[in-house]
Amino acid sequence: MSRRLARELVLHMLFSNDFIDESADAVLETSLAHNFDLFSDEHELYRIAPAAAQDGYIHDAFKGIMEHMPELDMYIEKYAVGWSISRMSRLTRCILRLCMYEMLYMQVPVGASVNEGVELAKKYDSEESASFINGILGAFVAKEMV
Repeated sequence: MSRRLARELVLHMLFSNDFIDESADAVLETSLAHNFDLFSDEHELYRIAPAAAQDGYIHDAFKGIMEHMPELDMYIEKYAVGWSISRMSRLTRCILRLCMYEMLYMQVPVGASVNEGVELAKKYDSEESASFINGILGAFVAKEMV
């Protein structure tokens, strides 16, 4: 499994947790054990389980985002001028949280994280959402990542 697919898996976990609100450990267990058995025929993401290198990224990213969610949401509110976080789609919030966390805590290069966030939005949402995410992340990078 590539880093891109690992990132996509983290996005799936964040999105599903937005509905069920379980502990990070419970979501990780379900997503990394049961989902690969249940959804392997339905979604390409679940056909190959993550290798050890990506497993570490998945655990660190998901648990870190869950721990830092209030801080990440504060950044989203700050840079989404004219938008409250409650007006954004769940998917948009999850992508923004993921990208901001990667840049702040995982030393993922800024350009790579922004690009991946935009690509995830294009794949799962819309061009408009991708542009919105790109704008927020651009403002975040300009002010917070200097």
